[in-house]
Amino acid sequence: MKKIVFLLIFLLSFQLDSVAQELKSKLLFEVTFNLKPGVEIGQTLTGKRTIYPVLDGFFEGPNLKGKVLPNGGDWLLQTDETTHKLDVRASLQTNEGENIYVSYQGYLKLNADGTYYFRTTPYFETSSKKLSYLNHTVCVGVGTIVKPGETVSYKVYQIL
Repeated sequence: MKKIVFLLIFLLSFQLDSVAQELKSKLLFEVTFNLKPGVEIGQTLTGKRTIYPVLDGFFEGPNLKGKVLPNGGDWLLQTDETTHKLDVRASLQTNEGENIYVSYQGYLKLNADGTYYFRTTPYFETSSKKLSYLNHTVCVGVGTIVKPGETVSYKVYQIL
């Protein structure tokens, strides 16, 4: 009997129209990273590697505000003449003293017309009870090159 009920429920689930969820987002914060001069590793098996240590920076959003701590970096990999793969780890500290670890990967793709595609997927870790929602929040960052090799900024959007 249990098998028949399970089978009926299983078959009925295919009959129901599925409702696709619309992707929505809201601004979590804007962040600016000031970078130290890059350390050239050079051409490796996977591409040209340059490491950009984080000097400092700041972030601000509707519910978060603080500074970027000077202990992170971007292990940038240039895979061809126009494509760069980002691998970033950094630490943020809110004005209330709450620490947040952020890591993200993404791409910076330079276009022939001078425009670029600069997107990342940040993930957060924090022990703060107040900010614990960040530990399971999916985000997308839209990057801007402020000063090449010196300063980048991102608008980080929380996917709802």
